[in-house]
Amino acid sequence: MGKFISVTASPPLCVRSKLLCFSLLYLFTTLSLFLYVSLSRNQCVFRYSPFDPIQTKNFSYPSSYGEHKYALPTHRSSCSSPVFFSDYWTVLKEIQSICSDSSSSSSSENLRYINGKSETFGGNFSAQKRFSYFNHSKNDVEVPCGFFRDFPISNSDRAEMEKCGLVVASAIFNDHDKIRQPVGLGVKTLETVCFYMFIDDKTLNSLYHHNVISKNNNPRGSRVGAWRIIKISKSESLYVNPAMNGVIPKYLIHRLFPSSKFSIWIDAKIQLMIDPLLLIHSMLVVPEADMAISKHPFFVNTMEEAMATARWKKWGDVQGLRMQMETYCEHGLKPWSSHKLPYPTDVPDSALILRRHGVRSNLFSCFMFNELEAFNPRDQLAFAFVRDHINPKVKMNMFEVEVFEQVVVEYRHNLKKIETSSYEQQEEEQKQESLRTIQKRRKWLDHESWSLNTSSCKSYLMDMWGESHH
Repeated sequence: MGKFISVTASPPLCVRSKLLCFSLLYLFTTLSLFLYVSLSRNQCVFRYSPFDPIQTKNFSYPSSYGEHKYALPTHRSSCSSPVFFSDYWTVLKEIQSICSDSSSSSSSENLRYINGKSETFGGNFSAQKRFSYFNHSKNDVEVPCGFFRDFPISNSDRAEMEKCGLVVASAIFNDHDKIRQPVGLGVKTLETVCFYMFIDDKTLNSLYHHNVISKNNNPRGSRVGAWRIIKISKSESLYVNPAMNGVIPKYLIHRLFPSSKFSIWIDAKIQLMIDPLLLIHSMLVVPEADMAISKHPFFVNTMEEAMATARWKKWGDVQGLRMQMETYCEHGLKPWSSHKLPYPTDVPDSALILRRHGVRSNLFSCFMFNELEAFNPRDQLAFAFVRDHINPKVKMNMFEVEVFEQVVVEYRHNLKKIETSSYEQQEEEQKQESLRTIQKRRKWLDHESWSLNTSSCKSYLMDMWGESHH
């Protein structure tokens, strides 16, 4: 008998064309998503592995707290210096190896600090005395670095802080900002990195009010998502100005966390969008830098920043700003155009500071703190003077503003505050405000007018303004 032969008809050409189109569409869509994840919209952040193990959201805020209100938009479309992030697991292993290396220097092993008591937390040294420590040729010479009065935190908090090998720190005083959770953390990051948020009574009362922290719980050891809350007790040891109190953890972080090999400071107005291990690796470890900090988005010249600070009333003591600039010019502050690479700018955006703790970065932080206590907490003004005059020189990685805008999101400060203070507390705050006003006027009333012809900053101003102002 004959055999039946079955013949399978192939799909029509039009059907095969549709399948091909769908396949190509799928391929191009996949590639587009890959590039979108791998590269930022302005090609400023590159990731070797866009599929790092990202953990899920670790905290949900009550709707009344308003964590994500008032984000500031960015409009930059180019990047002259992109940043590359390596594979998460490779970075994790390398950072853990560095932190566990006992031969790697820590701040306590390399610097000795002046101890004792003083009227202020920082010691209130004269300009001549402060500048005399800038040339640090011998490690056995003690340097001034704050803590001349007690820093009022609990012993349990202090013990935990001393164990931390890699820290991300921030601070909120006077309920000036909201706690924002870091985004994009790898699954092992919270086991490797400590997150600490320093707050005062007024901020704590706001957290109670919004039920972010339960009033039934002791604030010591409390956590808000990734952040461990450190309550700073009200004390005469601290400064009247809340901003100056925030400078303590910002610039003396190596003393608060003496075992830490790396640290990241973030102002509370910004939210971290990249895993801190990737940031430290790409901005400190790979370029072998001591510190990494963003360039200022608008100014390159210290005098421009000083004038803008006065013009926009970012600091009320204008005569004090003039005295600060005169002091720096008299002692050798150089116009920005006289600098050689790698420092094409004198003004940073200090909302994000990455440090590899060691002699150079710790000295820089100590001397910066001393200048901020001497004048004001506007750290952009003292930055170039300290950077250019200390020895040994700190290796600074000043990265582009576009990079800053890709690794963090910036928010406005807390615009709506709640009244949580008692009548007595409000009365005390009014007294402190009056005292601040009196101190501003008293210190600079007899200072002569700041004119170009008599200014120590004449060459600096001429260089900034150009020939038209000669």
